[in-house]
Formats: sequence, C-alpha cells, structure tokens
Amino acid sequence: MSSIEMIIPERAAGIGSFQVGRLLPFRQKRAVGPFVFLDHMGPASLSKNENLDVLPHPHIGLSTLTYLFGGAIMHRDSIGSVAEIQPGAVNWMTAGKGVVHSERTPEYLRNAEKSLHGLQFWVGLPKEYEETEPSFIHIEAGEIPAWTENHLQFRLIAGEAFGRKSPVPVFSRLYFAEIKCSVTQQAAIGHALYGECALFILEGAVRIEGNTYGPNQVLVTKESKRCSFEMEAGSTVYVFGGEPFTEERYIDWNFVSSDKNRLQTAREDWINRCYPMPPGETETVPYPGPG
Repeated sequence: MSSIEMIIPERAAGIGSFQVGRLLPFRQKRAVGPFVFLDHMGPASLSKNENLDVLPHPHIGLSTLTYLFGGAIMHRDSIGSVAEIQPGAVNWMTAGKGVVHSERTPEYLRNAEKSLHGLQFWVGLPKEYEETEPSFIHIEAGEIPAWTENHLQFRLIAGEAFGRKSPVPVFSRLYFAEIKCSVTQQAAIGHALYGECALFILEGAVRIEGNTYGPNQVLVTKESKRCSFEMEAGSTVYVFGGEPFTEERYIDWNFVSSDKNRLQTAREDWINRCYPMPPGETETVPYPGPG
C-alpha cells in the first residue's frame, strides 16, 4: 500500500501581471493541516519592462507566509508596514479582521533585468483568532533555525518540528521546513511530524516505495508518521502541514473564514471601499464577481 494519498500538480493562475503555479486549494484536497492555499511563483526572468505589480487587495481570517528562492518583493500594507523580502527570509502577515496589502518589484529593480522565484502560503487562523487585529512581521534569513543531520541540510521556516521552533509567530500547530541534500540520502522524518503532511519538490527528485517524483507537484502523505523518502543528490524539498481545524474553512477570493456569512460581509466591505489602504497606494484589485 502506497504512503502517498494524493499527487497535486501545479495549475496555471494569474496574480496581477504575473503567472504562478497554483497547488492549493485542490478540488479533492482543500487544505493540508491549516495550510489552505499555496502558489509557486516562477521561476521567472523579468525584463527591464516587466515587473511584479500585485495591486492592493484585502484578506481576512488568515496569515500569509511569503518565502523566496530568488528575487525580491516589496510589501506594503494598510497598517503601515513596508518591508522588502529577499531569499531565505519570511514575511508573515496576519490579516485577522481585515488588512489590505500590495506586492511589487522594489523600486531599484524596476528598470533592470531581474528574476523572481518563491512560494506563498495562506495559513488559516483558529476560530478564536479569525477576527484578531492585523499584524505583520519580517524574519531575516539568519534567524531561521538551520542544522545538518545525516547529510541533510534542514531549515525550520515556520512552526515547530524536529525538536525546534521557528521565530515566525504562528497561531496553531504547524510546520514548514526546507530539506536539501548534497548526496543521495534517505529522509525518514515522519517521527518528527504530526497532523497532515505534504511535500513540495522544488528541484531534483524523491523516491518513495519504488516510484520517482519530480518538481512542480505536491505529494500528500496518508499519515505524517509515514513520511519517509529518498532524496536524489542535489534535491530540495519543502515539507509542510500540521493539525487540521475541526471546522471547515471557506474561501471566497482572498477571504478565508469558518463562517460563510463573514465572507459575504468582507466582500461587500471591499466593494463599498470600507477597507483602509496602504499609504501611498491608490489603485486596487476589484472583486472578481458581481457587485
């Protein structure tokens, strides 16, 4: 019996002027633990005339986690946060009762050739925190726990696992970790994990029970304790998951909530321009439905 429950391929989606590979939600798998959304951005080479410009848009009921492998993004939000994220660092924005943010190519790169590559997750909030005050924190790359074990290089980007804890201030039991290897090596990590678990293969390949899996897909395991795989030399894998919520999470556009009525209120508030804007921003992303 295979330990893989499901294989989720990337599907093309657009964010502003930029194409991404969407992995979550999937029609047969809406979430992995508290992770309700995952986009793979790039890898993309942008000319002098091409820039990332995701106009101001709202969120409720979630935290966004942005992690880059290459390039840079300038974040601005309606609580006054301004932060540039570069590879290895973490931008963690908690929307709570409502926040608006934009994501753009930094000004010093806008007329230069550049690249962009990374992941962005939406992490659902526990019911008691869905209406918390919005907040933002930037964690530098050097603050992320990193260690080597059995020829595997680990980074615990968010949450708790492997007897370690990331400084990213999460609200529920979860983990998001990077594993790299320089030589072909077995990664039997299930004992350190819990809840639901998935693998995103960035580069290289993994072998599980005689099958080989390559990049640009998510492998969902049947049980976190059975998360064991062989990594080919030069591979990079991201492991994420955690304890699922007892209540279902609903998604309407950029809004996440355990209450469908709350999604309707959030939608109407955006259409009626009730949200504060990031300082200096004037354009917005319109709600993509009737209204």
